[in-house]
Amino acid sequence: MELYEIKNGLNKAHLLIEEFYRSIDIESYRREIEGLTIVTEQDNFWDDANKAKITYDKLNKMKKIVDQYDLLAATLNNLDETYELVKSSEEVEFLEILESDYLKFQEDLDKFEKMMLLSGEHDNLNAIVEIHPGAGGTESQDWAEMLFRMYQRYASRKDWKVEVLDYLDGDVAGIKSVTMLIKGDDVYGHLKAEKGVHRLVRLSPFDSAKRRHTSFASVDVMPEFNNEIEIDIKNEDLKIDTYRASGAGGQHINKTDSAVRITHIPTGIVAASQDGRSQHDNKDKAMKALIARIYDYYQQQQDQQVESERKSKVGTGDRAEKIRTYNYPQNRVTDHRIGLTIQQLDRIIEGKLDDIITALINEDQRLKLEGQN
Repeated sequence: MELYEIKNGLNKAHLLIEEFYRSIDIESYRREIEGLTIVTEQDNFWDDANKAKITYDKLNKMKKIVDQYDLLAATLNNLDETYELVKSSEEVEFLEILESDYLKFQEDLDKFEKMMLLSGEHDNLNAIVEIHPGAGGTESQDWAEMLFRMYQRYASRKDWKVEVLDYLDGDVAGIKSVTMLIKGDDVYGHLKAEKGVHRLVRLSPFDSAKRRHTSFASVDVMPEFNNEIEIDIKNEDLKIDTYRASGAGGQHINKTDSAVRITHIPTGIVAASQDGRSQHDNKDKAMKALIARIYDYYQQQQDQQVESERKSKVGTGDRAEKIRTYNYPQNRVTDHRIGLTIQQLDRIIEGKLDDIITALINEDQRLKLEGQN
């Protein structure tokens, strides 16, 4: 590696470090860390265990960001000094040491950048994903199942675990609905922008004349909460029904007498689970899905009442928003929010979504930075 290449890389790194300083607001983080540390040292801190855990998790997350930022900034300054020494020396071994240290720094900087791209409030959580076909009967139900398989394959590629909570077979083919819990690192951060209406254009396999059909399916993505938020749900506001899991879902579920459906009476929101091995297991899973839906419901109400500080083109959360078209005759996928078109539609359907999802994450970060400038 030439010395001038290292110098150019160091100059770019300084610009990126400065951008992180502003966009993260490092000094604000330091002040909040100091305040949260004082809170954790109070005698009554652990009186409310759930609240204490939320505070600790937030404190540790912020400390991790600031500590890594400080380490990168200090390493960059050391590399600047080493560069000046190497520049004034003709020793080859010094250049080799500088190159090795620089490459390690660049690797750490890349990891930090990726971490900051997924630094939203709930980005690190698991995700509950629901898929529902639009109007159109078998065509749309088949499309919904294709999306279901696409996300399963994507999850497998990311080494995430998929649990099917609820599954209802279609009348002829496909599915009428599916709810799945996807577990892994930063699942919600990766999948939150999948929320919206997905459109399929193809020559129908169910039409003997092989005419062109357009089908729709909606995808909803919500974070799975454990103790991260507090939602006041009263027992008297819940209606809990148990039932036997029918043939819906085939191999996707365990056919037992322990399926659970929970209705939140004030909002009419319903969540169900039938894949667990016991009624208690299904009740726990259905309750987590219910909490996520109730949170999403009130969050959308709040968003409607208060103008958002930043209207992002990425993942506005509008279930009626047509976000993407999958066009088989033209062998392409187009994400309408960012104007991204990718050929080789088959690769996308096989779960190779990284190009689309990375582009959406990067665009979301760009808009965040624009909003701070």
